[in-house]
Amino acid sequence: MPMMTRSGKLRMQELPSTLQRSPKEAQETFAKAHDSAVETYGEGERAHRTAYAALKRRWEKHGDRWIRKAGRGPSDERAKSPRARRDHGRTFGGVDVEGNTKKELYDRAADLDVHGRSKMTKEELAKAIARKRG
Repeated sequence: MPMMTRSGKLRMQELPSTLQRSPKEAQETFAKAHDSAVETYGEGERAHRTAYAALKRRWEKHGDRWIRKAGRGPSDERAKSPRARRDHGRTFGGVDVEGNTKKELYDRAADLDVHGRSKMTKEELAKAIARKRG
């Protein structure tokens, strides 16, 4: 089902819950990308993956909502790879590894009370944050 009406209004009930709690610009980015992908690929998983890929270029998932990243670009090595559909590259569940420093990820892990964070690498911190957010 389209996420935007013909007049360009969002259908909030169609959006994932994390996007319902996010800024309108993030909601529109996801909805427009999803509707365009549905026209190209049909309804289903591929349309959702395409919409999330578009969203992750400028937005990062923090807790139960999406916030704007400091800079535009891929969030992890899988998002950069043209072979991503063949499981090439790692992904970190919406955590922007490329756009955050290790200290920033460490501070987020501390806020989430991730145990063992002082000995973790940047990638391990990102995975722990993604797991803790559930």
